[in-house]
Amino acid sequence: MTPCPLRRRLVLSAAPLLAGFGKESSELLGPAQYMMSAVNDTKFNSAVFLLTGIPGQEDVHLWISVPFCLMYVLSVVGNSVILFIIKTDPSLHEPMYIFLSMLAITDLGLLIATMPTILGIFLFNSKEISHDACFAQLFFIHLLKCTESSVLLLMAFDRFIAIHDPLRYASILTLPRISKMGLAFALRGVAVILPLPFLLQRLRYCRSNVLSHCYCINQDVMKMACSDIRVNSIYGLSLSLLTVGLDSLLIFLSYVMILKTVLRITSHAECLRALNTCISHLCAVLLFYTPMTGLSVIHRLGEDSSPLLKILLGYIYMLVPPLMNPIVYSMKSKHLRARIIRAYCDRLDNRNPLGVAN
Repeated sequence: MTPCPLRRRLVLSAAPLLAGFGKESSELLGPAQYMMSAVNDTKFNSAVFLLTGIPGQEDVHLWISVPFCLMYVLSVVGNSVILFIIKTDPSLHEPMYIFLSMLAITDLGLLIATMPTILGIFLFNSKEISHDACFAQLFFIHLLKCTESSVLLLMAFDRFIAIHDPLRYASILTLPRISKMGLAFALRGVAVILPLPFLLQRLRYCRSNVLSHCYCINQDVMKMACSDIRVNSIYGLSLSLLTVGLDSLLIFLSYVMILKTVLRITSHAECLRALNTCISHLCAVLLFYTPMTGLSVIHRLGEDSSPLLKILLGYIYMLVPPLMNPIVYSMKSKHLRARIIRAYCDRLDNRNPLGVAN
């Protein structure tokens, strides 16, 4: 009869140990279960972003790359020819053509900044881009776009001086003054765009890492963050208003002053000739500001807009101005067009070097 109480005492004494062992086991399994839950429910901070080509058309990306390659070749050749002709022809060393060469340089810079990622997607299906590479591309894209806006403003000022005070045109827009204005606007662009990558680097990215375009821009990248982006949003909006917004307002005021000057001209033929000198610049302004405004509105206000519309506007915003600017200016400027045709004929005949006037 004695073993029974002894067995009962052993069982009772072992019960707390078994309970403790069970508790420790459950505590050991808890973190593992938590990690599995985290893997399933949480999107971890990714080291890369994924660029977007044309969704749903991945099978024909190679064929889509053909028009993109053609646009890049035409844009690079067109802007390079304009730069070469202006550089080598002394008769084109005038303020209007110097500003045009600045515009061509910014367009070439944009092509160089976006070509690797756009063609990489369509030719090699290379969609990944590291954070640092994305921030660097973003910096150069916004810097060059800001600089291009400034160049368009300088070109509007050039047209105003040429129409309003043609006798003092050469004395006002001298080469040293043009160089100082260009340098000042370039430094302004660097100063206001430089904080953008640093503001983005401080954010933690734990949401979807798929961008809306095949290149990086500020308003697209900051939406990938799960941190507070109010500072980025306020700075980005202020930046747009104080650079592109201010430039567009000053361009509008320049054309108001141009119209007031033109309406005072009594000769109808002279009035039309003065307005005709502004057509190429107006085309460049519309090509630049229209897609930029549309894309900015969609990114900030059009959350429910069609993704395809955003993608198409993104391509127009980045690729159409560098392609069309050389074509528009070559067709509207008789002097420039004549020099290009003559240089082409001289090369065919192998009589004179390119751009040397007879």
